[in-house]
Amino acid sequence: MGFYPLFLEMNQRRCAVVGGGAVAERKVEGLLSAGAGVTIISPAITEGLRDLLARGAIGHVAREYRSGDLAGYDLVFVAADDAQVNAAVCRDARPQDVWVNSADDPDHCDFILPAVIRRGNLMVAVSTGGASPAATRAIREELEGYFTDDYVQLVQVAAEVRTELKAKSRSVGAGAWNSALKGEFRRLIRAGQPEQAKEFLLTTLGARS
Repeated sequence: MGFYPLFLEMNQRRCAVVGGGAVAERKVEGLLSAGAGVTIISPAITEGLRDLLARGAIGHVAREYRSGDLAGYDLVFVAADDAQVNAAVCRDARPQDVWVNSADDPDHCDFILPAVIRRGNLMVAVSTGGASPAATRAIREELEGYFTDDYVQLVQVAAEVRTELKAKSRSVGAGAWNSALKGEFRRLIRAGQPEQAKEFLLTTLGARS
């Protein structure tokens, strides 16, 4: 399978989740955190999903999946642990241009979900293309130790400097950015001195001349 990595804007995107167990609950939590609109299709749902439903955070179709349920959705996430349901959803979705993710069933997926490390605005995604979820998790856990909380400040400062450069109509190439974001800048970030790091970056990139 030929997967292409991308980050998809999910705000207000309509998503169906087929299944109401623990896997479905994790999918729903991730979708809601990205601003998606979510409807569960399942006769039974977890306590956590019932709480979200009571708060009006999700919709619920309280029955088994039926052909035709995907009308109006952009994406569908299958977490029913049933090969027949997986196949039926995939068969229904593709003629309607609805993208399908089927948990632990890459043959019935139009896209797969990577393991993700989040540090503020920084997101690092890890995937083995569905070949080994266990290896994906192990690699993510290793990288979590590398991407410390310093990266939250690093990204924030770099974003602020980028905004100032744009306001001054300063164009900075990728090579200059790569060089500036190393060495002294990193030392200042690690030392908890974001203002000094920002001034260093602005000076290095020519915004103070």
